[in-house]
Amino acid sequence: MAEPIPDLPSEKQRDQLVTLLRPLLHVTQPKLYGTENVAKAGSLLVGNHTLYAFLDLPFMMADLWSKHQVTVRGLGDNAHYNFPIWRDLLQVGGMVRGTRENVRSLMDAGENVLVFPGGAREVNKRKGEKYQLIWKERIGFAKLAIEYGYPIIPFAAVGAEDAYDIVLDETNPVYARFTGLVKKVTGWPMQPLARGIGPTLIPRPERLYFWFGEPITTSGYAGDNSDSNARQVRDETKAAVEEGIAFLLREQGEDPQRDLSSRLLKRDSAKPV
Repeated sequence: MAEPIPDLPSEKQRDQLVTLLRPLLHVTQPKLYGTENVAKAGSLLVGNHTLYAFLDLPFMMADLWSKHQVTVRGLGDNAHYNFPIWRDLLQVGGMVRGTRENVRSLMDAGENVLVFPGGAREVNKRKGEKYQLIWKERIGFAKLAIEYGYPIIPFAAVGAEDAYDIVLDETNPVYARFTGLVKKVTGWPMQPLARGIGPTLIPRPERLYFWFGEPITTSGYAGDNSDSNARQVRDETKAAVEEGIAFLLREQGEDPQRDLSSRLLKRDSAKPV
């Protein structure tokens, strides 16, 4: 039996969340490409999970709502639900536990759903894995998209993984033993140790970039979500996301306002005297 789906935050609550993020939005100044590809409802957004997960996602969701009135229900790993206060905070933002039953309920209601096939492993990147997709052989999202005839909107995110340098990860046997113990006790997958500004955990103020690709239709499969069909959809989606990441990295490299001082100076110069 599926658990009750938390209510979608009201328009007032969503506006309040955007207001809370506004000071940081002035710093990150997200650039979004292809937002015309994101439907108001009834699509599955599939993309890359970045290091530490929440350095960029709230800003993408805030921009989609504040500028385009698009709401998206993100799927959360079971590990989030081991911590009541943290879980409640994420649910205020519209998160839903990522089970197949819950996804079916959301799709029955015609909502936009966001999923990261890479899950916790993609969040817990290791040295040398910056902006890499680590999807393994997961095809569950593709099966559900085909089952419901949901179009898939591939998306990519760049910027967050430039805010940190990974110092220690699970390739270190001592750290791996420690992270394994933490996960066993708390159920929470321990993330790599990284540094941002100097030796601190404060992230460098990188600009954030998001890309949304053209919809990948699944209705042509007529509900036949066999493994072979699901793999075909998964591979097409993965290739699109990788193209999106490559596009954003080029845009990032050519952006004259990537540097924080340039962004702030440009914003200040645009203000009336």
